[in-house]
Amino acid sequence: MPDNNPLAAPDSADARDVDLARAAAQGDGAALDRLVRRHQSWIYNIAQRFALNPVEAADLAQEALVRIVTRIGQFEGRAQFRTWAYRIVANTMMDSKRGGLESQITSFSDYGDDLDRLPLQPLEMTTEFEQERAVLVEEAKLGCMLGMLLCLDRKQRLAYIIGEIFEAPSSVAGEILGISAAAFRKRLQRARADLTAFMNDKCGLINEANPCRCEKKTKAFIDAGWVDPKQIKFADPALKTVRDHAPQASETLLSSLEDRYADLFRDHPAYPGPDLAARLADLLRDPELAESFRLTGGGEAG
Repeated sequence: MPDNNPLAAPDSADARDVDLARAAAQGDGAALDRLVRRHQSWIYNIAQRFALNPVEAADLAQEALVRIVTRIGQFEGRAQFRTWAYRIVANTMMDSKRGGLESQITSFSDYGDDLDRLPLQPLEMTTEFEQERAVLVEEAKLGCMLGMLLCLDRKQRLAYIIGEIFEAPSSVAGEILGISAAAFRKRLQRARADLTAFMNDKCGLINEANPCRCEKKTKAFIDAGWVDPKQIKFADPALKTVRDHAPQASETLLSSLEDRYADLFRDHPAYPGPDLAARLADLLRDPELAESFRLTGGGEAG
């Protein structure tokens, strides 16, 4: 992830967000806009890994930002902004209705059976379409790994996303999830164990003894409707440079086994997501929502 990750940054880096939040709470619309734009892509990327579906992720991220904006007047600056704001984000994820994919991918056992039913076969494309082939294979890989995250229950999934993928310290992650740092570490440990056991048993990215290979599953994913060549969701060609070395990922990951598994997820591209700040600006033109924002002490949002 980029260096400006608010969840992994030192505590001192949060001071700028605290200043912006205080100004926004006093009605500074420009400060509010800067705060939203600072965090919107991070919130979207959490939602993307939580929900898998980009449309549902955008809706979740927007709902989380609406909750943050309409409650900004309640932020008094005594705590870190990131723990205050991302606890709202986590609660939004936990409160959300289960989407279609989340109701379909319910356990590692069932997901593994689904993968086993899809045959291994070559994705045959002519030389001039080799770049498109690479994108399709990467789409299959990213989508399959995000599907693994859905096999975790919601609490474990959020713990893994926040603590392992976004690398929040246990003290920060515990506050975000409303549990102690020790309880968070136990929850994360269980999520790691479940995910690691599945990948070690099924996935060829880590365990070369497993026959499953992304390039040999891609055609079956397309035939099953898991990958749509006309609608790339995860391996956007504009982000392809981030993934140029994907075939060598297992050779260059950290030596620690747990880090090797986690690094595969950390190596996913950072999705820009929609311009949620512009959406929020439009929403705040609605008199009812604007009034809600004022009632929480936020003043005029601009």
